[in-house]
Amino acid sequence: MDADTRKGAVRKNYGQIALGMVQGCGCCGDLSGEEIAGSIGYSSDDISSFPDANLGLGCGNPTALGQIHEGELVLDLGSGAGFDSFLAARKVGKTGKVIGVDMTAEMLAKARENAERYGFGNVEFRQGDIEKLPVETGSVDVVMSNCVINLAPDKSRVFREAYRVLKDNGRMYLSDIVLLKDLTPEEKIDEKLICACVGGALLKDEYLRIIREAGFTIRIIDEDKDISKRQYSGYALESLKLELRKK
Repeated sequence: MDADTRKGAVRKNYGQIALGMVQGCGCCGDLSGEEIAGSIGYSSDDISSFPDANLGLGCGNPTALGQIHEGELVLDLGSGAGFDSFLAARKVGKTGKVIGVDMTAEMLAKARENAERYGFGNVEFRQGDIEKLPVETGSVDVVMSNCVINLAPDKSRVFREAYRVLKDNGRMYLSDIVLLKDLTPEEKIDEKLICACVGGALLKDEYLRIIREAGFTIRIIDEDKDISKRQYSGYALESLKLELRKK
């Protein structure tokens, strides 16, 4: 399956999720968005604050992994319906700003609607590809991403782009699915597994290698292996939670 076909499948699937035609990304069984969020690090206050933005699509809570300060510019890769963007917006305050980038038109429409509903004037949602960010070089204090990079065909390019847009000494907080055992060739091209954040995931060591090659230093914050049983039908994988620093 080539890159354009993969992106098309992801765009279609997540568009259907945004429209309420599909519940979740197909990986989590009967778990609700609230149950998923509670199990991956969101507080009850987080969950109750923006219920329309929580679609149960994450594998961690990037806004809780490190410090986000008032007045900073934060970039959310694969911002979806805006849940993490809104949590970050509360931290940066009126003097800061959050930019969310997503390639799915339906998600962007939902995110913008939610921003208006929840009164966030310091959040902007841009349509774009995280492999080619519509963001100025050296302009961002913090990049964050929640269970999205595994969906990108060219993950190396995603990290190079994140490095490009960050200011010197900028940082990135992310949670993402990585494999602990390789998939079969058939599983790697299975459209449902790709959209469920499994089929396109990399082996953990390879994932860390491409981050280092992009120029980042890495601090592993946590490795959630139990998520395999909770959300991913027992596949040999984990949610890897990282802090990256631009040298």
